Amino acid sequence: MEAKQNANKKKMTGIVVKDKMDKTIVVEVEKVLLHPKYHKYLKRKKRYKVHDEKNICKMGDVVSIIEARPISKDKRWLLKEIVKKEEPFLVQKEVVGDDTGEI
Repeated sequence: MEAKQNANKKKMTGIVVKDKMDKTIVVEVEKVLLHPKYHKYLKRKKRYKVHDEKNICKMGDVVSIIEARPISKDKRWLLKEIVKKEEPFLVQKEVVGDDTGEI
């Protein structure tokens, strides 16, 4: 299933927060909105289950998703593209012994 280009479909960008399911990822989308009375900006987050046919997304990836027909009970979104892959970080080696510098 590929995401077809259509002007009427909603598009969003978010971060992958779960990738444990088969062909499904959970994407968290953050929106900023203005409060109507207090005129302060609020951050709102919502999670969407997205169909990932090839299981190529990993946690931390920034992805673009597009609205689709219902695929299952909760899935109504398709993976359009991976905007940015998560870079693995280096883990420092554990220091063995006394590291105070005294002899």
